Amino acid sequence: MSRPTAAVAALVAALTSACAAPQPDEVSRAETTGPVGPAPAPVQHADGTCWAREVTPAIYEHVSGDQRAYHEQVTDEGTLLHLPIFRRAVAPKVLRPREDVSFEAPCPALMTYDFTASLQRALAVRGYFAGNVTGEMDAPTSAAIRRYQSERGLESGQLSLATARELGLAAVERDRIRG
Repeated sequence: MSRPTAAVAALVAALTSACAAPQPDEVSRAETTGPVGPAPAPVQHADGTCWAREVTPAIYEHVSGDQRAYHEQVTDEGTLLHLPIFRRAVAPKVLRPREDVSFEAPCPALMTYDFTASLQRALAVRGYFAGNVTGEMDAPTSAAIRRYQSERGLESGQLSLATARELGLAAVERDRIRG
C-alpha cells in the first residue's frame, strides 16, 4: 500500500480541522438554512416591521406508465387499420407544489447573542433543542425552530415573530393581550 502524498495529508488535515468545534470567539453569525440554501435575512419595511420569506420547492415523482397511440395503415385491399402502439413514457406527478410564504419575523437588530441564547433555552425547555446554548443561529437551532413551527403550521427554520411571542421572547402588543 502506498503512503499518502503531502497534498492528500494536507487535504485530510484541512477537512479534519473544518469539522472541529469552533471556539466561541471564532464563531460568526451563521445564516439560517432553508431547504434550498441559506435563507435571506428578514426585510425591514417602512412601517418598522420585518418580514421573512420561505420558498419551498415543489417535489415531483416521475411516474412511468403505458401510453397508447394508434397508427393508421391502409391494407392492399384499401381497408384502413388502426393499429395500437404501446410505449412506456415517464410523466411528472406533483407530490407537493411549490410554496412561497411570507411572515412577520423579528428584525435582524433584535437577533443578538443574548436573544438567540434565550431562544435556544426556550426551545430546549420544550424539548425541541438538544444542542449546546451557543447564542448563534446555527443548524441545530434552525432545525429546532423548524420542528417547533411546523407543528404550528409554518414550515420554516426562520423564526417568526408569532413564535418569538409564543416563546415569551418578543413583546406582545397591548391590543393582543386584551383580546
